[in-house]
Amino acid sequence: MQPFHFKEFSIAHDKCAMKIGTDAVLLGAWTECESANSILDIGTGTGIIALQMAQRSYAELIDALEIDADAYEQAVDNFEHSIWGDRLFCYHASLQEFVKEIDETYDLVISNPPFYTSTFKTDQIEEKRSVARHSEFLTYKELLVSTVRLLSETGSCAFVIPYEEETAFIELAKENKLHVNRITRVKGTPEKQVKRSLLQFSFAKKEATINELIIETQRHVYTPEYIELVKDFYLKM
Repeated sequence: MQPFHFKEFSIAHDKCAMKIGTDAVLLGAWTECESANSILDIGTGTGIIALQMAQRSYAELIDALEIDADAYEQAVDNFEHSIWGDRLFCYHASLQEFVKEIDETYDLVISNPPFYTSTFKTDQIEEKRSVARHSEFLTYKELLVSTVRLLSETGSCAFVIPYEEETAFIELAKENKLHVNRITRVKGTPEKQVKRSLLQFSFAKKEATINELIIETQRHVYTPEYIELVKDFYLKM
């Protein structure tokens, strides 16, 4: 499998259960990260979001966390082959283990977390892909409780989740003293239903900015808003 080439870095993803996908690229392009000096990417997979953070921010410390051994090795390789290798570090551990060991906090915590909370599709997808995508292995509650523990007082956290889980996720975040500050709901085309929610939270309570992003008007005809968001990454944008 050939590496996926972006404008400023390349991603090898032959060892990872989860390949390069729109969700991760969208989250990495959308999240406000410019003022963060330290960033943590939970469940980094190939390392794509951490690399986007390195491209977009001046953060001196960008840590990534990955539980799967093959994905961890691939992320490390991708980091080392980038021009930001000295700013990127990957831990091979579960989030639960990481929280117990780390005393530092981060200005930004970002994650494209596992999902599929309602059905377990083991007969349709390989086991590793199931682990990578299924939230029984890392519940939203565990994710948010751990994020609060790892987040600096003035920091923020960002996630991409299925739209149908947005309300429950925001409520769960609120229970953990996180307030939603930004919401972007993503549709594939104007006719399709909203598929994903991009959410950014902080401990500061303020009125959330809410908007919608449509990716295409028709097959491979991208909207100006989508192009503007991802143009710094995709080669053909």
